[in-house]
Amino acid sequence: MSISHLLAVAATTVLLAASCGTDGAVQSEKDTAIDSSFDLLETSVAVDGEDFVFRSQVVASAGAQVPEAIGSLDHAPVWSYVWPTSLDSMSVGFDATQGILALAATAHPDFDDTPLYDENGDGDLANDGADWHVHWVVLIQDDSCGGGLSVKGIPEGDEPQLPSTWPGLPILIDSPNLSPVIDKETIEIRVPQSGIGNPADFTFDGVTSGLRVSTSPHDPLLCVEVVFDVASGDLSLPGSLNQ
Repeated sequence: MSISHLLAVAATTVLLAASCGTDGAVQSEKDTAIDSSFDLLETSVAVDGEDFVFRSQVVASAGAQVPEAIGSLDHAPVWSYVWPTSLDSMSVGFDATQGILALAATAHPDFDDTPLYDENGDGDLANDGADWHVHWVVLIQDDSCGGGLSVKGIPEGDEPQLPSTWPGLPILIDSPNLSPVIDKETIEIRVPQSGIGNPADFTFDGVTSGLRVSTSPHDPLLCVEVVFDVASGDLSLPGSLNQ
């Protein structure tokens, strides 16, 4: 899947000048048309010991807002901070070359897709969807979605390679035991290098977006409905590791 397949998403955003700093971070300008908690200013990935630290800085109050519950899975909203990468999908346990492998922090109060973990510590594994949590997803071009992308589906009868922490949904999504750290204007996710095959290098971008679930067999299960911001402005994955 070429990165050019993602360029349609940029048409849904106001494109502003962006640049990369000497540390490889993608820096972008403030845009008053975007909600401050999703308006990206800097997106980076740094090496820290045995981990990669994925980080996004927004104008204000990262993670302060989550979508309102609608009381059903069908049409349930999902808000996300996303780091699309050049990593191959097999890096986290999917088959190779399935699409764009992206790390995401998401919140969605209508369902829980991390069945192995109790993020809020209340003893119930199935009520944590409203808390910000982490996924790997494989994104593909999908013109039926408002944002031009969907999480790649698994057709009935197919038996693809899947990570051990796949949550059982018929899409290429992984629910690893990773937790975002949110502090004022920043959201960070620490990813063990060994958990993605110890890559020597990769490139990345930053996106904030809203997704929507559909239970109709005629629709993708999880569509990118709207793109709030794109760090680079054109989804060219210009970011490089700060090593």
